Amino acid sequence: MDRLQKADAVAQLNAILNDVGVVVVTRNLGMTVDQSTDLRGKMRDAGATYKVAKNRLAKLALKDTDYTGLDEFLTGPTALAWSQDPVAAAKAAVEFAKSNDKLEIVGGSMGTQVLDEAGVRALAALPSLDELRSKIVGLVNAPATKVAQVVNAPAAKLARVFGAYAAKDAA
Repeated sequence: MDRLQKADAVAQLNAILNDVGVVVVTRNLGMTVDQSTDLRGKMRDAGATYKVAKNRLAKLALKDTDYTGLDEFLTGPTALAWSQDPVAAAKAAVEFAKSNDKLEIVGGSMGTQVLDEAGVRALAALPSLDELRSKIVGLVNAPATKVAQVVNAPAAKLARVFGAYAAKDAA
């Protein structure tokens, strides 16, 4: 990479980091290409992105963002995972790390709040934004369906009574 390419990579990463909800730092200790491809696919499915970046360039890209506290985690063979949803990247990284001992969760950050490994794991245990939305819709819908059932119940009982009288008269 020449200077221009490095400057462009730093600018792109900086722009991305100014627009995400969470960043997770991982250490990949000898992952194969197939494992990395599998991890990237799982991240993509979760709505997250996984990228291996040079530590020096990543530290430069972290400047002037909310994620400046991640500098301390960028040592050794690291990679960054990020997502708009504050839970998606953490959840995907933790799930993959459970089945693959070559991926280690180092830490992360949710805005200016720096998280250690335990913090990232706790964040991954939370429901995602989509799960929360579906629970809220379910809670809002539940009373409406109960009201509809209560309103329809007397009419249904009345219809059964009329049906019973009609059957009695026909017999």
